[in-house]
Amino acid sequence: METWERLPVGLDTPALVVDLARVEANARRLQAEMGRRGIALRPHAKTHKSVRIARLQLDAGATGLTVGTLGEAEVFATAGIVDLFIAYPVWAVGPKAARLRALYERAPGLRVGVDSVGGAEHLGVAVRGAPGRLAVIIEIDPGQHRTGVPDPSSAVEVAAAARSAGLEVIGVFSHGGHSYRPGAAEAAGADEVRALVDGAEALEAGGFEVSVVSAGSTPTMLTAATGRVTEIRPGTYVLGDHQQVVLGAIPDDGCAAVVVATVVSVFPDRVALDAGAKSLTKDRPDWLDGYGAIVGYPDLVIERLSDYHGIVRAPEGVSRPALGEVVAIVPNHICPVVDLFDDFTALLPDGSAERWLVDARGRSG
Repeated sequence: METWERLPVGLDTPALVVDLARVEANARRLQAEMGRRGIALRPHAKTHKSVRIARLQLDAGATGLTVGTLGEAEVFATAGIVDLFIAYPVWAVGPKAARLRALYERAPGLRVGVDSVGGAEHLGVAVRGAPGRLAVIIEIDPGQHRTGVPDPSSAVEVAAAARSAGLEVIGVFSHGGHSYRPGAAEAAGADEVRALVDGAEALEAGGFEVSVVSAGSTPTMLTAATGRVTEIRPGTYVLGDHQQVVLGAIPDDGCAAVVVATVVSVFPDRVALDAGAKSLTKDRPDWLDGYGAIVGYPDLVIERLSDYHGIVRAPEGVSRPALGEVVAIVPNHICPVVDLFDDFTALLPDGSAERWLVDARGRSG
């Protein structure tokens, strides 16, 4: 893991630190590749939940933002970013119905995911009488078995219900989440393309015009960016994390965010950090050792977490940090980590640092 040499002195740990030079490099690199392929980039803002980072992505050429919740969409719309796709089957009843309508009236270009007849019907009721027609995109399951219709005929059934509810069906989308294992990106990307093409062709045969064929996930951001796919929706690529490096989705220097921690106790066989589960999360896939990578100490493993303690296995003879030393940790999964912090220290390319808000923190519904 590449050394972080620009950590500010005097941070109150644990702290989240983001290197904006790396953020901008990550945004430009993927934007250039998608431009070369003629595919739109609509990054998922659930990773950073930051209006200012979103604007960096848009300035680099992103066509709009993807979000996961109404709450995230509301935050970005309030900031004036209104080209939004909620890539989630929103169940628009009760307060969510009223919130969806209010959001749609502020952001008439809003797109919403749907994967059921009932979901389409509720969306239609929520926006009934509003100007125009709410655009919906049918979610197709490419093999992750999370959400999404299981087959092309189901996509047509949902699309027909959406049209009857007064909604505008504009395409299909998927999430290749089954790519999150070493060596799985190629096959998962192919699964996404195949499922999307089958869904799009079924919709067209059913009389629907398909203008959006949208794939998403950082591991498949290149392997699914082919054929009929019109846009890619990765999120993690812009900040990076340990699992994406191990998966080969990003380079070492693509890790733009770290949790900075202090060594608070030392013992013959271990050291303790002041970053625990409430800073790093307990997200650890079975193919990774530990709960993050400590920069500069490749032989150390964060083997246990409690709320405010990170316990690092440090056998004799292995290089280890000293009591009171400040270390940088690349988390396994940056998306939930960001949501644990109110703000982060943004390292600007000119060497200065600023405090940037995690604007959509906690907006999980």
